[in-house]
Amino acid sequence: MPAGSDPAAVALPRTWRPLGPRVAAAVSVGVLLLIMVFLWLGFDAETRASVTTFQRGTVIALMLLGFATLYALIRSRVDAEMDKLIVVNGYRRHEYSWAEIVAVRMPPGAPWATLDLADGTTVSALAIQSSDGARARRAVRQLKWLVDRPHGDG
Repeated sequence: MPAGSDPAAVALPRTWRPLGPRVAAAVSVGVLLLIMVFLWLGFDAETRASVTTFQRGTVIALMLLGFATLYALIRSRVDAEMDKLIVVNGYRRHEYSWAEIVAVRMPPGAPWATLDLADGTTVSALAIQSSDGARARRAVRQLKWLVDRPHGDG
């Protein structure tokens, strides 16, 4: 490694997204759709004819609710820009200036990273999941480097 280089250094803009939950969501959606299709095709004509519109609507509504929940998880991200950090958890989006962020933490056993803010509160960063292993640890190191650097630098 060249002298003076920092393995945690990161160029801006940079986006972190969870890998494991995205793969699990894609596989779950595919398997669920396959199961539903095979179940429907496995019914005889009389059983299929006995399913009411309300029952079909209920199944479709539950599937859409499940898809919306999975989509909320996979759209989670952390965007580091020159002047701010954007945290998207599910369908909520928060913007923080670098000065507002005091620390980035992901203690052993924690499901995801958290950001300690200057006002004494914490914010979860669902985009950095501990289940992603080394990838998550690298993301936490990079975020710590960005928080600790002199503000205004890139």
